[in-house]
Amino acid sequence: MSARSGVLITLEGCDGCGKSTQAALLCARLAAGGLPVGPSSAPGTVIREPGGTAAGEAIRDVLLHGLQAPAPWTEALLYAAARAELVERVLLPGLGAGRVLVLDRFIDSSLAYQGFARGLGIDAVLGVNEPGLRGLLPDLTIVLDVDPLVGLGRAGGTPDRIEAEGLDLQQRVAAGFAVLARRFPERVRLIDGFRDIDLVAASVEAAALQAVADAGARPGG
Repeated sequence: MSARSGVLITLEGCDGCGKSTQAALLCARLAAGGLPVGPSSAPGTVIREPGGTAAGEAIRDVLLHGLQAPAPWTEALLYAAARAELVERVLLPGLGAGRVLVLDRFIDSSLAYQGFARGLGIDAVLGVNEPGLRGLLPDLTIVLDVDPLVGLGRAGGTPDRIEAEGLDLQQRVAAGFAVLARRFPERVRLIDGFRDIDLVAASVEAAALQAVADAGARPGG
């Protein structure tokens, strides 16, 4: 078995785009089809980012619920640290065991939010993440394309620190994801998220199944 026999699928988009809902639906659909979904310690589940490890969850609390907003580069480096822990402790072992891992956000969120929307630079943010990524990029990144104004209107409950920054940030984030889709067309796919939930889920599932099939055809897959 190769070190990368599994499949990594990430769902992305601006806040309120529906990615968390669609990630959960995708896990359920893939598991129902007999695929080994999620980490072996929690089969059938979505991995959230930042999070998925004890260190990642602690960093998540600082980033999203801390009393003081970190400086942009502090924010980017904290996300990178949480991601490095997730890669080492969860993603690489899961992929090595041949599992299909579905993530609610990953590296492309940092590229869109901190790299593009905060103006740090996509290449600069990718560069600080690269050591912790260990060469790992998604087999498929699904970006749910939703008007940021609609997304913010969907959000319920008390907003986290980033959601509370409002429409201007989310519009820049959406533009950032569009840039990433053009830059990485081999793995980033935009899917219209402003449709009935079941129609979106069908499109997401079809894209994911294609990614699984493609991964099975790669050398060592």
